[in-house]
Amino acid sequence: MTELFDTHAHFEGGDEETSAALARAASAGVTRLMAVGGSTSLNQGVERAARRADAAGVKVWRCIGWDRDQIDADRGALDYTGVAAVGEIGLDYHYSPETRDRQLELMGSQLELARRLGLPVVIHTRDADDDTLGILREIPSKGIIHCFTGGPAFCRALLDLGFMISISGIVTFRAACNVRESALVVPDDRLLIETDSPFLAPVPMRGNANEPAFIVHTARFLADLRRTPFEELAAVTTGNALLALGEVK
Repeated sequence: MTELFDTHAHFEGGDEETSAALARAASAGVTRLMAVGGSTSLNQGVERAARRADAAGVKVWRCIGWDRDQIDADRGALDYTGVAAVGEIGLDYHYSPETRDRQLELMGSQLELARRLGLPVVIHTRDADDDTLGILREIPSKGIIHCFTGGPAFCRALLDLGFMISISGIVTFRAACNVRESALVVPDDRLLIETDSPFLAPVPMRGNANEPAFIVHTARFLADLRRTPFEELAAVTTGNALLALGEVK
């Protein structure tokens, strides 16, 4: 069975639901994934997934941090011992452009933290292209642009900064022409895949809560789009994920 790496999965359910999702992932060939936080509940979900990974036959990397919606939250101290990345962090002006300055402050503080810890970052960016590029140039960082939704020009600028670009199930949506164009811009050695579960289930699973097992559909679609054998795309994106997380020199 071809093995896949889901570089971005959230776990919002309880113990049994998390264990079941991990088991289904393993059965689908998703033997590696990164569990990603961003809020108190999502950071707790990361730990829950990590505790249940071995029993399910999946290797889980941990990523914790504070996303753009946490500017007014009670953000306690996080223990980054053994953590693979800081995130998700970033900017989203689609719904909350009025909090721009505070989003930038929160993102900047976490970029600096990741630099001190020597960790990659996992970045969310939506309708904030200029500010995202500006802060990443101001605070040079390494890591992943997750669930990329921008156009080719923005994609190239992020590639120039050294980031990996992660493609989600959005690439399968009929209206997502810009994402498909960008997915063709990303070179083989910078391409990642993700679910962003439980959000953004790919075609043909639209209408369902997304889960890591569904990344197979995104991977097959992307392989066809790039005219690459599925097995080759799986191997390339898995290798890139390991490199992004410091597992390959």
